[in-house]
Amino acid sequence: MADKKVIAVVGATGAQGGGLVRAILADPNGGFACRAISRDPGKDQARALAAKGAEVVKADLDDVNSLKKAFAGAYGAYCVTNFWEHFSGEKEKTQAKNMAEAARTAGLKHVIWSTLEDTRKLMAPGDTRMPMLQEKYRVPHFDAKDEANAFFAGLPVTYLVTSFYWDNLYAFGLAPKKGDDGVYGWAFPMGSKRLAGIAVEDIGKAAYGIFKAGSKYIGRTVGIVGENLTLDQMSEKLSKGLGIVVKYHAVEADAYRGFGFPGADELGNMFQVYRDFEKEVLGARSIDDTRSLNPSVQTFDEWLAMNKSKITLA
Repeated sequence: MADKKVIAVVGATGAQGGGLVRAILADPNGGFACRAISRDPGKDQARALAAKGAEVVKADLDDVNSLKKAFAGAYGAYCVTNFWEHFSGEKEKTQAKNMAEAARTAGLKHVIWSTLEDTRKLMAPGDTRMPMLQEKYRVPHFDAKDEANAFFAGLPVTYLVTSFYWDNLYAFGLAPKKGDDGVYGWAFPMGSKRLAGIAVEDIGKAAYGIFKAGSKYIGRTVGIVGENLTLDQMSEKLSKGLGIVVKYHAVEADAYRGFGFPGADELGNMFQVYRDFEKEVLGARSIDDTRSLNPSVQTFDEWLAMNKSKITLA
């Protein structure tokens, strides 16, 4: 590892970070080594990474000193937060600030910050089409990440704008559900607009492509996407790929926000942004840029073929 550039990966046992860890480990001659950061190095997922050749170190996003130790001596770091652990935009910003401070202290040569756009910039402050959440956000897990970009200013940073994870179908319980008539249905406030989606594994691979490209991407914002599909198109593909009948139900955003599950208001606003501002959302993400960073980026059909066994059909 001494002759390789060490990438410290936050969220190494999670979705995005895990994908990057696997990309680094799958390229032993690529010149990079992986330092997997985990709150609990003793848990099974972390131990599995160590067994595959990752250096596993303990750190907590709420403890800036632990991050400074974890980043010390590294070439670069992949910085990401998980809003869904705590549902707090303010906490995401605090954690991002801690990572940026640790990166600055460590003198890292390249930092990737996994961010999203500020949806409030798409609407006037008095726009009433959707409620404000947590007092000041439209979509907290988007808006807070964009605000946190400022913490990374002055660092050799690449801002990586991601897309909706197709993996949410199994990891977040968003898969279609079987009705009394045997038809599987799912409802979203997307109308007939396209959803920018990506396999979460491809986020990690794209991030690895950015690290390999080096200075070319420092100071840049890169938006990545696997495929832009309407929910009707996704339903057709799910029907064919899973051997069932899937029907998409377009609902109003207010109805979705009232579904009552944790985060329903957040997701209702998010999908409404995808719907009402399709041009802006899709324009911020480039399949060509994604493919240049990750030539093996998957289509939805390819992702489904690889992951259909994980989708629980209830």
